[in-house]
Amino acid sequence: MTLTQWFLFLVIIQIIHGLGTWKLYVKAGRQAWEAFVPIYNAVILMKIINRPWWWTFLLFVPIVNLIMFPVVWVETARSFGKNQYIDTFLAVVSLGFYNFYLNYVADVAYIENRSLQPKSGSGDWISSILFAVVAATIVHTYFIQPFTIPSSSLEKSLLVGDFLFVSKFHYGARIPMTTVATPMVHDTIPVLNVKSYLYNDKIEENKTSLRNKLQLPYMRIPGFERIKRNDIVVFNQPADTLLDMNDFNPDRNYYKPIDKKTNLVKRCVGVAGDSLELRNGYVYINGQKNVLPDRAKLQFFSTLTTKGDFRTLLSKYDITEYSGVYALRTDIWNNDRIQNYLKENELKLTVVYSDSLQTHLVGGLTQEVFNQLKFSQVPNKVNINTTEALAERIKKDPNVVRLDRVNAQGRDTKIFPHDPSYPWNSDNFGPIYIPKKGATVSLNMEVLPLYKRVISEYEGNTLTTNGNQILINGEPASSYTFKQDYYWMMGDNRQNSIDARFWGFVPFDHVVGKPVFIWMSWDGLKNPRWERWFTTVGGSGKATSYLIPFVVVLAAWFGFSYWRRRKKAN
Repeated sequence: MTLTQWFLFLVIIQIIHGLGTWKLYVKAGRQAWEAFVPIYNAVILMKIINRPWWWTFLLFVPIVNLIMFPVVWVETARSFGKNQYIDTFLAVVSLGFYNFYLNYVADVAYIENRSLQPKSGSGDWISSILFAVVAATIVHTYFIQPFTIPSSSLEKSLLVGDFLFVSKFHYGARIPMTTVATPMVHDTIPVLNVKSYLYNDKIEENKTSLRNKLQLPYMRIPGFERIKRNDIVVFNQPADTLLDMNDFNPDRNYYKPIDKKTNLVKRCVGVAGDSLELRNGYVYINGQKNVLPDRAKLQFFSTLTTKGDFRTLLSKYDITEYSGVYALRTDIWNNDRIQNYLKENELKLTVVYSDSLQTHLVGGLTQEVFNQLKFSQVPNKVNINTTEALAERIKKDPNVVRLDRVNAQGRDTKIFPHDPSYPWNSDNFGPIYIPKKGATVSLNMEVLPLYKRVISEYEGNTLTTNGNQILINGEPASSYTFKQDYYWMMGDNRQNSIDARFWGFVPFDHVVGKPVFIWMSWDGLKNPRWERWFTTVGGSGKATSYLIPFVVVLAAWFGFSYWRRRKKAN
């Protein structure tokens, strides 16, 4: 819905509220017109039901208001003597229209100084839960949200099993776009396995729509900090609008509200206005090699050749990310036979050694074909993922023959912008300009693949082509001015991270927040990493754990509270 549609919707709601409550306002000693004035009528209603004025604010907070509206409906009925369970039930299931019955039919009188205490233990329990959910939803949406790290893309800086607090206010908290949704639940409700928000489900022109029926336009509360280069950022994955995120086909869309796309955490290696390039896996910004914070440790795959079985070295250096190297059995397949087989099956083999059937054996090899080609694992070769410092240590090991960095070669079809004009891969990429709000780029058919998705999907324009002519919203265009800032998000685990190299720019409206604190960390389910508990995400040098100071302060607080209660009792 547009802002104009929302305005008309709210005006209609105010009229309905006024028609359903004006007599109740009069019985409470107010004027009839006060029931019709937007916002003011809510402030007056809070006085009538003997609740604090700031409840008015909660009525206009998305998601929170879904809890507050039923509470106000029930409180209104009770302010006019309707305290039975049936009254509560009717007020809620009628979506507040029970007020029309009280206003026009029922003979009710206003109870000015009614007791606000629940009349039963269950009522007190329900009230406590409701307001706990309200408070938690406000904190979760506008201040701090907990996250967990599920993958190793930022390994060494953030580990799998780290539990984070992510600040929403550093970059500015987004107003929820999904107005009708389950509080503090992201895309899908656990166990029930259904969407957590109200949406339209329709398919047209190969596009599946999950647009929210009552979706707010993008709005954000101003933050006090801009995203800086090398910041770790939580954001909604732009590729979560694709039908198949592994396909990365930007023309097949699966629409979801921005705030319901998958949450990811990566490092922002390029900000709006930067020119970015990758050379052998290293990022260059405006021609200069990007210098990472000292806590960040880049990781790369290397092919390790050993004198004996490689498994001993994996254990010695605690290497957890590795893959086998396979070779064709030359005693079964000679070169002519290999080439004939591949030709007959319209397949192409570009490498003899491979660490992954899916990654390095291109041309459509299936597991069945893989088995038929009689690949066997090489016993003294393995591809290992290490930091650069660890790689240098391994090279000096007497049981190591050689260690060669894996560097992608040729064009990778999965790499952005998925166009044959750009023969890029995950290690060698660009240069590419990162769009900045207000900046203008020249458009032609060669440049279009880079910014096609930005113009059409992220900035809401209709983009078509007619031969070599580019049309934006039906008008010929030779340039385009960007409406918002964009960022380039990548993992430090360079060759084991699905990031911007695969799906391109991250718009600022997709940014969720900034990780600031690791409050808990587990290596598996049974092994706590105590040294990472209560540590900061940012900063330089070795992270300091504040767990013990926190426990001391918490114990002191409980001790003081206990002493105060004892003193008050005496």
